[in-house]
Amino acid sequence: MNKTQIIETIRTKSGIEQLNEMQTAMLGCDAKRIILTAPTGSGKTIAFTCRMLRTLQLPDGRVQAVVIAPSRELVMQIESVVRPIATGYKTVALYGGHSMMDERNSLTPLPDIIIATPGRLLDHIQRGQIEFDGLQMLVLDEYDKCLQLGFEGEMKRIVKRLGRIDNLVMTSATEIDAIPDYLPTGQVARFDFGGESEPRTRMQVAEVKSFTRDKLDTLTALLQNLPSGERTIVFVNHRESAERVYQRLRRDKIAATLYHGALDQQQRAMAIDLFSNGTAPVLVATDLAARGLDITDVANVIHYHLPVDEAAWTHRNGRTARMNATGTIWVITSEADNIPEYITFDREYQPKQTEKPMTGTMMATIYLNAGKKEKISKGDVAGYIAASGETAPDEIGKIAVHDHHSVVAVPENKVKATVKALSDKKLKGKRVRVSIVEP
Repeated sequence: MNKTQIIETIRTKSGIEQLNEMQTAMLGCDAKRIILTAPTGSGKTIAFTCRMLRTLQLPDGRVQAVVIAPSRELVMQIESVVRPIATGYKTVALYGGHSMMDERNSLTPLPDIIIATPGRLLDHIQRGQIEFDGLQMLVLDEYDKCLQLGFEGEMKRIVKRLGRIDNLVMTSATEIDAIPDYLPTGQVARFDFGGESEPRTRMQVAEVKSFTRDKLDTLTALLQNLPSGERTIVFVNHRESAERVYQRLRRDKIAATLYHGALDQQQRAMAIDLFSNGTAPVLVATDLAARGLDITDVANVIHYHLPVDEAAWTHRNGRTARMNATGTIWVITSEADNIPEYITFDREYQPKQTEKPMTGTMMATIYLNAGKKEKISKGDVAGYIAASGETAPDEIGKIAVHDHHSVVAVPENKVKATVKALSDKKLKGKRVRVSIVEP
């Protein structure tokens, strides 16, 4: 590891003020090597995107910027931020679980900006499908997570194939000591937006004691005591536990969905869509959901299992109290748990036993087997649903358009009639399959 010359350090408030200062700092820095440390949800992506766009030349048919992120979810999140800002530049996302044919087609002509996971980017490089003779900037996002997941070998091979790297940005939610030897050296600026008191001051941490080692009854009671429809993530430590908890919640008529690494990409994307649009306001997840998901208005984080370490505690909690919002952290404990020092409680809470089902915001989700690759937009989907005559335009909920499918939330009491009415209607002149998504 090379020693890092720190020429600038900034600590500031969180929220909108922090985002503005982060962008100003990144844009005003003359150093070509930047280490940016900031908590999840603080606006790192917008900050490095602004820096990147200031660096790029006019589009010229060559790859000018590469952003590497450790998970497919984070890649998709970054793309959703970069694409609308980088108008005039071709932006593509490359990640595992995505159609290789679609990705290969998207690389002709070469894009200006590539956002990718390490393994998939290296795969395309080794197939000879990408050249980097015009590269201006490399961004390593969530670098600490890349190391944790064992991607350093892939990143070394990628950097070797990139050639000269004029500008480098490394971001992380935890401190990076120095730039590793395989990356270009030079004068380095470190920006630390760690926010020592924030967002902790916007979180309430409550201990919920379970009187048995099996916490399922306590979890169910807690969820039934929360306000109906509040977005809540329940974190567990193992995939098997996630499946078990999810099945119990469904049995208890709690509107939940499931998210872990054994699910395929479309299943995971659907879980996030159902969670985001209110069809299933409870997400049961492993720590895979602790980073890379850009979901607004998560009111509650529940630690069904204690986190494995302090970093997991921090990243789980970072799903709530984002951008000046508030949130509640619920930690379910039993006599079998040893509470680590980094967990401190503001209060205790004992939920009352109730049979109230947590049914969410009374929304349901409709699936259409057409998406971006079929030239379908959110506006097209909204018009199609409204054309049913069963769901009014102002009743249509969140719409998500993916490569080859789209989903849209509509009132639960109108979903069956809407789907039936659409059975003989075309979307942009084409027949599509329309169905109701079951959480």
